[in-house]
Amino acid sequence: MTVAANLQAVKHEIAAAAARARRSPDEITLVAVVKSALPAQIEELLLAGQTHLADNRTQQLQMHVEKFHHWREQAASKLGQPCQANITWHMIGHLQRNKVLQTLSLAHYIHSVDSLRLAEEINELAARHDEPARVMLQVNTTGEERKYGFALPAAIHLAEQIETMANLSLVGLMTMARQSDDPEESRPAFARLRELFDEIRFHKIAGPQFCHLSMGMSGDYSVAIEEGATMVRIGTALFGAGPAHAEAAPPSQGNALQ
Repeated sequence: MTVAANLQAVKHEIAAAAARARRSPDEITLVAVVKSALPAQIEELLLAGQTHLADNRTQQLQMHVEKFHHWREQAASKLGQPCQANITWHMIGHLQRNKVLQTLSLAHYIHSVDSLRLAEEINELAARHDEPARVMLQVNTTGEERKYGFALPAAIHLAEQIETMANLSLVGLMTMARQSDDPEESRPAFARLRELFDEIRFHKIAGPQFCHLSMGMSGDYSVAIEEGATMVRIGTALFGAGPAHAEAAPPSQGNALQ
């Protein structure tokens, strides 16, 4: 199948999962993880109308942003008029503090705030921008030592601290389930994040902008939607299986939109 066909298949499954949960598919944003996609695949995705793209490393995110602007200029030249295509960029991977300033100039959303020190660094550097940085707390809902993210018992306290930071806008929570061939094994992790999300909203710890649950990847996004996801991070289901395209694979240095 082509990338465009894969995109339509994913959108169809998003709508089906939303219907099972008695939700509108309009509540769910498909975030395409392009970190290892081939240039032609990303171009096909753009031409198919996908507007939310993500990467998990700042260097690769900058590369994709630059190549998108080049692609848009080429498209405008072919059309003989400005190309109106625009992208919302997401940073979804572990963010090093020395990459914060660069990332703030690229990403509209940072899903992976996984420490207080990182939140403080983003808050300090975001003061240079016109609006607060939109961030999500990454929560380790599985308790796996190798995963980044706040432990569940600490997350509410950290949300309270972030809400006091003038240059941050806490817009939601993010998590990753355990890797498994059975999507149902992801459900407890997603349910825990939804419970935490509901608790934060019930106690009015965060403001009205706190409305996102970023959870679910290619193997389990249907279950994530049933549990309340508003953003699903999809790579393999769009670009194909294998280590080069898996969302959870180690980052590569592949180019895009060349």
